[in-house]
Amino acid sequence: MSAGRSQVDSRTRGADAQRVLDNISALLPEIEQRASRTEELRRIPEETVRDLDEAGFFKLMQPEQWGGYQVDPVSFYEAVRRIATACGSTGWVAGIIGIHNWHLGLFDQQAQEDVWGADPTVRISSSYAPMGMGEVVEGGYKVNGNWAFSSGCEIADWAFVGGPVFKNGRPVDFVSYLIPRSDYTIKDVWHVVGLKGTGSNTLEVKDVFVPRHRVLSMRTMANYESPGLERNTAPVYKMPWGTIHPSTISTPIVGMAYGAYTAHVEHQGKRVRAAYVGEKSKDDPFAKVRIAAAASDIDAAWRQLSGNLQSEYDLILAGEEIPMELRLAARRDQVRATARAIASIDLLFENSGGGALNLDSPIQRFWRDAHGGRVHAANDPERAYTAFGNGEFGIPIGDSMV
Repeated sequence: MSAGRSQVDSRTRGADAQRVLDNISALLPEIEQRASRTEELRRIPEETVRDLDEAGFFKLMQPEQWGGYQVDPVSFYEAVRRIATACGSTGWVAGIIGIHNWHLGLFDQQAQEDVWGADPTVRISSSYAPMGMGEVVEGGYKVNGNWAFSSGCEIADWAFVGGPVFKNGRPVDFVSYLIPRSDYTIKDVWHVVGLKGTGSNTLEVKDVFVPRHRVLSMRTMANYESPGLERNTAPVYKMPWGTIHPSTISTPIVGMAYGAYTAHVEHQGKRVRAAYVGEKSKDDPFAKVRIAAAASDIDAAWRQLSGNLQSEYDLILAGEEIPMELRLAARRDQVRATARAIASIDLLFENSGGGALNLDSPIQRFWRDAHGGRVHAANDPERAYTAFGNGEFGIPIGDSMV
């Protein structure tokens, strides 16, 4: 199967982005070889982090003022998709850690200097769900909570944690708090069946003071009033959070589907089915039908996901606003991409035979990892579909992830 072409080809993609993508493609065999060890370690191996860093991956969404490439969104997600074809856990962590450089670019300039001033290669993990809160105090906020599922936290020196702001006992805002590693404890609790190598542990925060400049309101982001936009003026920083965040969750799952497809075709090409008197699987017409169906749905998932990203980005380049109709369609197609990818992986896994159950089989690993990613809140289809339906009927949306 082809590598799933994005809507931005090499003629229109920037030179920096294309160079990084070429570097990523060259790394894929090594990342694939490390996939089992990644699961055993329950985190991304240091050599993989180093390879991605040297390939320029983490610079893709980083502002130019910090040595980054601030590329178009499709190029970034194409890089994430490719990584996930080799190892689901690595693709998942790469996408999440990589997009945080985009998010930090929206923060106050002082916050960016706090993180990158001495070392622009510093990385940030996150847990955006409201598993804690901040209370307004003089000069900033006092933050407490236990934030679960912080993927890649072991390879990061800072973290974004999401939650409400309380003032006089009442919630007044919802924000992302930016906290250094010295101010939180990583609780090693990640013992799971899927995405085992993501190291998505819990961050414990106790009575930590966060200065005002290291807090960014979701409302401010939604209104395109983020303070970072004063210095970081590249078009990509005008992309809506409601498209960027969910796409970061779906893209590696689509990449896993491409990886599972490649593994399945290779497996079936060698497989002999003893139950059918030595029939070769590649001669089974039903096997070819399943392959065709899976290939079509996986390609459809990626084309819609990347196509909507490109459509939004094109409007930004043209100086136009992104209409709510397109944002709702992007959210609709994002959860649909996840559904298509997982259904395709299920189809392939179910028809790979007993050999696919072996722990050294990449097919079973992609199957586990994709289902692990499905349970993320951004992949809740009913909420996304309801928001789209509300938009079609002119009913208030009421969904912050649009």
